[in-house]
Amino acid sequence: MGVGVVIPAAGQGRRMGTSVSKQFLDLAGEPVLIRTLRTFTSYVAISRIVVVVREEEKTGTNLLLEKHGLLPPNVEVVTGGEERQQSVYNGLKALDTEWVMVHDAVRPFVTHDRLDALLDAMRENKAAILAVPVKDTVKRVNEEKLVVDTPERKSLWAVQTPQAFQRDLLMEAHQKGEEEGWSVTDDAMLVEKLGREIKVVEGDYANLKLTTPEDLVLAEAIWKMRSQADDENRTRV
Repeated sequence: MGVGVVIPAAGQGRRMGTSVSKQFLDLAGEPVLIRTLRTFTSYVAISRIVVVVREEEKTGTNLLLEKHGLLPPNVEVVTGGEERQQSVYNGLKALDTEWVMVHDAVRPFVTHDRLDALLDAMRENKAAILAVPVKDTVKRVNEEKLVVDTPERKSLWAVQTPQAFQRDLLMEAHQKGEEEGWSVTDDAMLVEKLGREIKVVEGDYANLKLTTPEDLVLAEAIWKMRSQADDENRTRV
């Protein structure tokens, strides 16, 4: 039944400090959301993509996708909820694929080779996430901002997206989360609460999430670097 993708894009991105939602900001001549979507529309394993947006941005998003040639039936826009968790759940309801990936709208740099590795792990384990080893020493602090302890760095990984699951498993986790009132920051946490194992697949440090103005500067640099590398590869061929 293929692989579907849910792309939650209903956030306002207050930390970005712009009047425009961060998924619609320009990155090298195209909106970030379009850059992100192209990664998945060009990936052969994907059969359906659901973009989840705020109600007031739904019409504009459909027009944007039409402008850039990203039309139904493969891409659909649905309305999200007040929180990311509800938005993902709404997106899942619009899919009927056997497998599903959930990916942040503002992570435009995930590569096809990482998607390959993620899907292999997902099919083996039914739940898998991309993550990278933490580079910095991390301190755990209390409410008074005093250091409590220092976790062993080699056991710490920074989680990215996509996160990939058997769709029925993720639906079960979201349904249970809604019934029990669980509040989580990513979908893997819901699946963890069911007692299921999550396989970690090493990601890419360039697969950053655009959250602050500084991230946009980094994104432009990454885009330029990758574009230059692509040009050089084409020249060699």
